[in-house]
Amino acid sequence: MTSSSNTGSAYISSGSGAWTEPGAYEVAPGVHRVPLPLPNDGLRAVNVYVVSTDDGLVLVDAGWSIPESRTLLVSALEQIGASLSDVRRFLVTHVHRDHYTQAVAVRRDFGTSVGLGIGERPSLELIHADGRGPMEGQVGQLRSLGAGPLAAELTALAAGHVLDRTDWELPDEWLAEGPLHLPGGRTLEAVATPGHTVGHLVFHDLAGGLLFAGDHVLPTITPSIGFEGVLSANPLGAFLHSLAVVRARPDALLLPAHGAVAPSVHARVDELVDFHGRRLDQTEAAVVAGAVTPAEVAAQLTWTRREHRLADLDVFNAMLAVFETGAHLVLLAAQGRLVRGSVDGVDAYRPA
Repeated sequence: MTSSSNTGSAYISSGSGAWTEPGAYEVAPGVHRVPLPLPNDGLRAVNVYVVSTDDGLVLVDAGWSIPESRTLLVSALEQIGASLSDVRRFLVTHVHRDHYTQAVAVRRDFGTSVGLGIGERPSLELIHADGRGPMEGQVGQLRSLGAGPLAAELTALAAGHVLDRTDWELPDEWLAEGPLHLPGGRTLEAVATPGHTVGHLVFHDLAGGLLFAGDHVLPTITPSIGFEGVLSANPLGAFLHSLAVVRARPDALLLPAHGAVAPSVHARVDELVDFHGRRLDQTEAAVVAGAVTPAEVAAQLTWTRREHRLADLDVFNAMLAVFETGAHLVLLAAQGRLVRGSVDGVDAYRPA
């Protein structure tokens, strides 16, 4: 592989300990990585990137709006001689709560501008739909994928939970693809990368050789596919196409939302494409062996590096596993490798 990036290798080791340790770590001139905690989440932390400009700070992603996250963000900004009042703008890669909700909370207190990809608008509007309960769309999706018992478990967990829609207020600006010129001369190019969510964006600093990758390219795990209120017709196909779009751009230092900074976006994209190629083969083999519904296929596969069975996962991660299996099956059908049908309202697949 050839690379034309300016990866700034002196900055790759940002922090002496685990990537989740609180603090502000310089990853490139004028750019600091700030890991913020996630409650009850196996990912453990989300990286927020603080970009210094000639007119205050721009933050790429914001974190989950919980008191611990706010406290650590304030502390990290103090390390670089700043405060929340210096934050002029949030550029949010996608609408998931660990990226978006703290931006809304900070805006409420400081009037900070919040920008989000225009492709996320239908998902946010769905959250604000009258009478819609928490996880309602996911429950229906699980049933259509043949995971009725899992849908019942999720319904029971969501019972009595009231969605706080103030966490999901609309942004100040809907971002489209194209250059974002920051005060002082830095330009970030917004690039549409649907897949993890329909409206996911990455922000590419071509001159600095940096890619603020959100959840699109993660250094040690694969992002979930299919977990959102408004799904595309072929979310895995969209994700793989978005990987190809990023792979065609100049290589860069990978600044991920979860995990440590990595030296090459291209190298990690190649690994992700290889993984999904193998996963497609495994999924097809499960159908050939007799599995019919996405839930049945998911039960034939193993999950995580520890190769857990579906039955060993907690409800949330089992849901993600079934959704991801469904996304792989949809792509296999689109490729002509499987035939997609329906039995009593449940997706069903057979060999082509």
